[in-house]
Amino acid sequence: MTKALIVVTNNAKFDKLYKATGIWLRETAHFNKVMQENGIDVDYMSPKGGYVPIDPLSLAPDMMDQIDWQYYLDDEFRNTHLAKSLKPADIQPADYQVIYFVGGHGAMTDFPENKELASIASAIYNNAGIIAANCIGVSALLAIRTTDGKRFVNGRKLTSFTNDEEALNGLTNDVKFLPEDELKKSGATFEKGEAFKSHVVVDNRLITGQNADSATDVGEAVIKALLK
Repeated sequence: MTKALIVVTNNAKFDKLYKATGIWLRETAHFNKVMQENGIDVDYMSPKGGYVPIDPLSLAPDMMDQIDWQYYLDDEFRNTHLAKSLKPADIQPADYQVIYFVGGHGAMTDFPENKELASIASAIYNNAGIIAANCIGVSALLAIRTTDGKRFVNGRKLTSFTNDEEALNGLTNDVKFLPEDELKKSGATFEKGEAFKSHVVVDNRLITGQNADSATDVGEAVIKALLK
């Protein structure tokens, strides 16, 4: 049976600010929904395992749609996937054909330099699996190296949360780094669409989305890639 590993942050606070953060709910709910509709089982993993915070801004009434509410009110999602997420030591990469990194500003702290997450992603990819990531979750790719030691993103087409979008958030000077800048510095060919509109880039078995509204389309692109 095909399985997807959904990777989420444990970080509940901005690095430079006393401001709550975590995962952006839509980015996991919408991707999970696509997996569920296509009969793909999911597990949730975080860098430390256990509790996964939700960015409170992603729960605002104008941010929540029917799918978001479905997962937010789901007992298994809240009490198992988010309250008791798996840790890297629990994971056998051979069990998964897809790994998906969820965004939200929390991911800026515990994704970009995480060698354990990078090792699991590399193992899945090198076993003909798919690496998918959305928004700030794409920063997890910065830690991945190829078998010859080069950066995984070097020369690859991708997208992530853009500098323009962070500026529109008013957080440019408050975040730890700007994913667009760091991915470009690492040799990625960065492609961006309109701010806060769905935009997905597919480069073989690497699938990335620009922002929260891209999560469904990232999921659909994963399904299409699995069917090849």
